[in-house]
Formats: sequence, structure tokens, C-alpha cells
Amino acid sequence: MKRVELFFSAILVPLDFFMLLAAAVLTYFLRFESVVQEFRPVIYEIPFNEYFATSAIIGLVWLVFFALAGLYQIRRRRVTNELVRIFLACSTGILAVIVLIFFQRELFSSRFVVLGVWVLSIIFVAVARLIVRSLQHSLYRARIGLKRVVIIGSDKTTDDIMQVLKSNPVLGYRVVKNFVDFSPEVRQAILKCHQKERIDEIILTDPKASKDLALGILNFANENNITFKYSADLFATQATNIGFDTLAGVPIVEMKRTKLEGWGKIFKRGFDIIASLILLILTLPITLLAALAVRVESRGPIFFKNERVGQLGEKFFTFKIRSMRPEVSIGPQFANQKKALELEQRLIKEKGIKQGPVYKIADDPRVTRVGRFIRKYSLDELPQFVNVLRGDMSLVGPRPHQPREVENYKKEHRQILLIRPGITGLAQISGRSDLEFDDEAKLDIYYIEQWSPWLDLWILLKTPFVVLQRRGVY
Repeated sequence: MKRVELFFSAILVPLDFFMLLAAAVLTYFLRFESVVQEFRPVIYEIPFNEYFATSAIIGLVWLVFFALAGLYQIRRRRVTNELVRIFLACSTGILAVIVLIFFQRELFSSRFVVLGVWVLSIIFVAVARLIVRSLQHSLYRARIGLKRVVIIGSDKTTDDIMQVLKSNPVLGYRVVKNFVDFSPEVRQAILKCHQKERIDEIILTDPKASKDLALGILNFANENNITFKYSADLFATQATNIGFDTLAGVPIVEMKRTKLEGWGKIFKRGFDIIASLILLILTLPITLLAALAVRVESRGPIFFKNERVGQLGEKFFTFKIRSMRPEVSIGPQFANQKKALELEQRLIKEKGIKQGPVYKIADDPRVTRVGRFIRKYSLDELPQFVNVLRGDMSLVGPRPHQPREVENYKKEHRQILLIRPGITGLAQISGRSDLEFDDEAKLDIYYIEQWSPWLDLWILLKTPFVVLQRRGVY
């Protein structure tokens, strides 16, 4: 672990505590020492010394919530990931305060104080962490504190990782060498590099590398106190949720398919019904405006149904706002389906940007001007809340694909069909259309194996940030 990384991780704890105290103090003065009193007179004033001492104790408790939210894990996280975790941790902390108020009414009788501390704590902690992140990135750009890594591999995954690390020093890596294999000559070359300038990590980037090769590199890394990392293959992502039992005295390992069984399944379905109904009502004005814009621009159906494959291979129709010209749209309510399909196949060959069973067309000429806008912000998918209410889909899960795409799945991809597909999901917040299908499948299978209510909530809260970034939209 580099000293720079340890330093920036260590200062987060006192910095967060200071920001929480600052949020509490500012809220106090806004409520009891500002013009707020003129609009809402103070009925019960809290002495500042008592308030500050109580805030300090609560701040220490909040740091525990921060730790449980993973905010002190020493690893790189995306900005949106960190902001979502801050929101969740501060919200959990304020709920604890509200419970405390319920049992001890003399504490924080002002609702303004509770609300103010919640809002300002999120803002202060987020801003402070963004400043720390910016300072750390500045050091990385100046080539200070970078991890020196050796990459072993020669496939497309290797090329992608090399390109990302070289073009983004803010990730904190500097590629020292790239080797195709791990021959005795390569061992000696790595040792020379390690003696000249310490190697921090060796990354095996070929997901199809043999077990013997991986073990050889692992032993070498352990012998020389170097961190070893590797690109997980599809099986490795499936083998993260296992159980142990005995049968006739023999140890048996069970490869559990998902945690979405029993009460987990009941909880997820109940949450889907309540949340989708609320979201359907809240987004109805936006849906109506988008539908009106589609109608003004072109004649034809405003909404269209597209056949998809859902849980356990059952087919259903997703509901979307039409984003293409009606004469080239594909769906049961449109005419000229044969010509529309022929055009689509031609566009896939000419403008297709994804490999694997799922296609994606760049600069699709079939899309209207209004269609490009509603696709950019995923407004065309708002009617899918109806699919969630019907039970065809979930709010969070793998994206549903068309039957002709599913027919080209590999055997290991079919685990994606184990649960209901979702409007958003782990793959969608990790790259949207930029991901290759194999990478998308790995993320979806990881989600299926590691599902939890908190994971769903984190994905839902992060989705708006990803949509606004407009990354991976075509």
C-alpha cells in the first residue's frame, strides 16, 4: 500500500468528524442566531455547550455508520459511488437521531435542526471528500504516489486495461512492463525491475489463463512481497456464493444460485410494487410531455411493445415510448415488419459497435430528434414501471434482451435468466452500452449471486447520476 494512499485514507476519519460538527454548528446558528427566528420563533432554546457536546457524541456514532457503509475501505471508488454511500450513511445516522428524539424528547426539539443537520452533513462531507479526491488526483497527475504495476497478458482485455491505465493516471497506476507470458526470462526481468524500482502489483489480465500459470505468478508474487491481481473469468464470478454441508459424512459444496429465494424474493417483490407505483405517479407528467413531443413530431403509435425474454425464459412485452420513425420500428403494432427487420440487420453490420449476442447501433438513422433526446435521458423507459407492477420486470436486475439475442447466449450466460430482468442494474450503472456483453454478463451474475436490499438501494440511488452523465448512450 502506497504512503500517499494510506495518508488520504487516514485523514478521512477526522475530516468527516470535523465536517459533521461543522454541519451541526452551522445548523444551530441558522436556527437560533439568524433570521429564521423571525419566521419560526424559538420555543425551546438549547444551550450551545450542551448542543455541541451532544453533536460530538452523535458525530462519533455517525462515523460507525460511515464505516459500515464502506466509506473507509482503502480502495478506489467512483465519485457517484461515494456520493451514494455518503447519502445512505448520513440518512441512516439521522434516522438514529430521530429514534433518539422519540425516546428523549428534550434533545433537538426543533425539526429544523434535524433537517438542517441531515442536509448540511451530506453537503459538507461530500464537498470535503471531493476536495481530498481532487488533491489526490493532482498528485497522481504529477506522477507522485502511483502504484508500479507489471501486466501479464496479450489478449483484448489486456489491451483495454493497458489503454485505460496509461490514459488515466488519476486511477493511481503506472505500467512498468507488459509481458506476454511468464517464462523464466520474464521472471528475471520482473526481479530486475523490482530491485531497481519496487513493483507494487502484478496483474494477470487474461481471464482464460490456465490455473498453473496463475498459481505460478501468485507464488512468485508472494515470494517477493508483491500484490497479485487477476481478471476473473465468468466461472469465478459465479463461485462467490457457496454453502457447505455433509452428505453421508462427506463434505459437500453447494453452488447457490442466488440469495433471491424465500424472504428475499418476497421482500424484493413487495418493494418493487410499492416503489414502482410511487415512481409511476411521480414521473407521469414527464411521461405525458415526452409522449406529446413524440406525437407532435411524427404520426403513429406513441408507445410500442417490444418482445423480450424474462425470468426462466418466459417471453413478455416491454413498454416504451417510441423513439424511432414508425415505418422502421419493430413491434407487433407496426406494419412492414419484414423490411424493418432487414434494415436493422443491415445497420447492425454497418454500424454495430458491440460483439456478442446483443447488438448496439451507433448513430442509428431510424431514431427521431425527439427519440434521441428521450433516449439520452432514458425517458423512453419510464413506461416500464408498468412492467414492474405487472410482475414482468423488477426495478433492479439484468436488462431483458430480445429472443433472437438470447438464442445466441452461451451456456454460462443463461444464468442471467434466473431472476426477473430490471429497468436498471449493476451493468447499467457500470457502463451502460459501453460494456461488452461478457463483461455485462459477469456483472449481472455477480448481482444475482450477491443480491441484498442494500445493493438494490445503492443501484437505484446511483442510476440518476449515471443517466445524467449520458455515458454509453447511442
